Amino acid sequence: MVLVYLNGEFVPQAEARISVDDRGFLFADGVYEVVRVYDGRPFLMDAHLRRMRQGLHALRIDDPGVDGLAAIAERLLDENRLRSGDATIYIQITRGAAPRAHVFPPAGTPPTVYVAAKPFQPHPPEYHRDGVAALTVPDTRWSRCDIKSVSLLANVLAKQAAKEAGAFEALFVRDGIVLEGSHSNVFAVYDGALVTYPACNYILNGITRQKVFDLAGQLGIPVVEAPIPLDRLFTASEVFLSGTTTEIMPVTRVDGREIGDGRPGPVTQRLQRAYRESI
Repeated sequence: MVLVYLNGEFVPQAEARISVDDRGFLFADGVYEVVRVYDGRPFLMDAHLRRMRQGLHALRIDDPGVDGLAAIAERLLDENRLRSGDATIYIQITRGAAPRAHVFPPAGTPPTVYVAAKPFQPHPPEYHRDGVAALTVPDTRWSRCDIKSVSLLANVLAKQAAKEAGAFEALFVRDGIVLEGSHSNVFAVYDGALVTYPACNYILNGITRQKVFDLAGQLGIPVVEAPIPLDRLFTASEVFLSGTTTEIMPVTRVDGREIGDGRPGPVTQRLQRAYRESI
């Protein structure tokens, strides 16, 4: 029996219920976070919860007690026997249930809080060892991608397009500039330096992206936040993705074209090793 947390109670997943009037269901009016768990230990939990608070503030959703979510997640790991192996913690907070109207519900409407902990099947090791393919797609999302909103339809369609093309990830391109992936951030390597799109409203400032910055600093690898034109992406010596479930994933082909020599490069490999050592 899988136990989840919903609105103040720990309940079997099969018995968890939300109202059909929940604004997350009707309007995608909410935020979420996914936290990786390695050998029973949540990784970078504080950073994820800090970003969740920022998202709630941006959407003007009352904080229902984000400070207490770490303890709830720990209990779910115990209750669901996830203290060994890989797992994920999923947290979602919506504006709550109220009669459907575009304006906010009355003050005092309690947000809906959902937390789940489940086993995670890591990607095949050859993905990280040999690299993966990516596909570019037009960026049709709204202009507040810095909020980790549950509104992910454009991301879903992009990821499906990648799957149908035999690629691992879809890269969003806006006005000829590569921004990020459907569920990852993108880095390119030029002359030994990392280049990635600047943190702003057009991308999600990923927690793993921030970790890459820290690791690069420790390794003496320069990092530049700057736009990457699509045609320049193909001149990079290396390209890789970063993300909570993606970790640091080499990209060796984009739109069927090889990146560099078609193999994961030395900068990516150094960062992969440093990331694993930091867990």
